[in-house]
Amino acid sequence: MDDKLIIAGIEFKSRLWVGTGKYKNFEETKKAVEASGADVVTVAVRRVNITDRNKENLLDYIDPKKYKILPNTAGCYTAEDAIRTARLARTAGVSDMVKLEVIGDEKTLFPDNEALLEAAKVLVKEGFIVFPYTNDDPIMARKLQDIGCAAVMPLAAPIGSGLGIRNPYNIKIILETVKIPVVVDAGVGTASDAAIAMELGCDAVLMNTGIAGAKDPIKMAEAMKYAILAGRLAYKAGRMPMKLYASASSPLEGKIGG
Repeated sequence: MDDKLIIAGIEFKSRLWVGTGKYKNFEETKKAVEASGADVVTVAVRRVNITDRNKENLLDYIDPKKYKILPNTAGCYTAEDAIRTARLARTAGVSDMVKLEVIGDEKTLFPDNEALLEAAKVLVKEGFIVFPYTNDDPIMARKLQDIGCAAVMPLAAPIGSGLGIRNPYNIKIILETVKIPVVVDAGVGTASDAAIAMELGCDAVLMNTGIAGAKDPIKMAEAMKYAILAGRLAYKAGRMPMKLYASASSPLEGKIGG
């Protein structure tokens, strides 16, 4: 498709972005990423080694020359921790991009939006390309846009839940509220969830557990690739209007015979 995704001047080849957690090993991670067709790979700086080349390193399996590495601040519960983690990744030469997470609750893993906004302001001023993970809140999405975030990443459902898009109406309102790209993040469980996100008009989908937690992660990664393509094509095509009653598929005018 001649339908490029460009964010902050960066061209992305795929609208499917994938995480690297919860796999059996780095080899399975590599195979799943390859099957997904994604070119954006997120990495939890606090949980996976990407800075010490003397130890087993994820970047030995995920080539930074082939993929766009998107460090994330998973596991950070304060703005200060998130800022420090983002700086660490950039200092290590990983990326100027950061998926910004500031978690507010250990059970639900919902974001702390006040701390998120605080951290985003600092990182934007420091020249980071900030992708903030937030609730499906149109007001917060607008605030994140206004301070200079490159995109907004509302959750579909709690992280790792696989529940799919619980509130498509809020996602649609966010799409109408902001002018920056919208990347659905968290809660996607299967291919149909990814297709729905794209049919709503989202610019991309980021997922991890939906692939890593499948019985066959490699096959699920491939399924997600096709779901993203199908959902985007359907959105661009424009669905038919929904009707309460049936209507004939073949026209009655000009019918041959009595």
